[in-house]
Amino acid sequence: MKTPHIVLLELADASAFGLESLSPFCLKAHRTLRAAGLPYERRHAGRPSDAARYNPTKQVPVLLVSGEPVADSTNIVQRIESIAGPIGGSRDARTTAEAWLWEELADTGLNGFLVASRWADDRNWPLVREAYFGAAPWFVRALIAPRIRAHVMKTLVARDVWRAGADACWTRFLTLLDRLDERAPRSGFWLDERVSVADVALFGQLRSLKTTLTAWQAHAIEQRARLNGWIARVDVATRVMRAPLLAAVAA
Repeated sequence: MKTPHIVLLELADASAFGLESLSPFCLKAHRTLRAAGLPYERRHAGRPSDAARYNPTKQVPVLLVSGEPVADSTNIVQRIESIAGPIGGSRDARTTAEAWLWEELADTGLNGFLVASRWADDRNWPLVREAYFGAAPWFVRALIAPRIRAHVMKTLVARDVWRAGADACWTRFLTLLDRLDERAPRSGFWLDERVSVADVALFGQLRSLKTTLTAWQAHAIEQRARLNGWIARVDVATRVMRAPLLAAVAA
């Protein structure tokens, strides 16, 4: 069967931070495509709303498969597997179900702490603001950015991530890291010796926490040797393209 033309619609390149994207969901899509060995084109949007014609929620990533849009990173991973087969090869039903449960934990549980680290943590906000809004006009930096931050913090309260405040949030975060560190494999990948959906999803969130934008959270991860070692193995296994990357273009 002929491989379809695949385009990943995302935001700006984040190579300055050692990543393809600052979005953990775009990063997850990148690493899934690479693990699957599928060639793809990168298309950069100026802002998430530029994706509105492909995704009513105005969010990225969006995967265009021969022009057909697939929105939401979970749907994107499923679509990639429908083209290339299960990441890492077939597994029994129980192991496959466990991989998708870890994917759900990453996208819902871990992501809340990533959002909080960038938007709610006063230690990180100056750097995050500069990264997100540094090239914007002054009125966006001075007026719009604080409003967006306030809105995001309200959503974090609604998600029960920030409801009890900073101390409670980061205590829960450290507890979760401890449990992930205890669960992390000493060798190989999250479920076995092959990369799976669990790996790319957990990696997307945890590696996104390991940048200069969120130094305290990055240090907390680096202190947990088993978890940090697993992140490094997934990075190596999914960073190198198994198929040629097509040229990146503007949306």
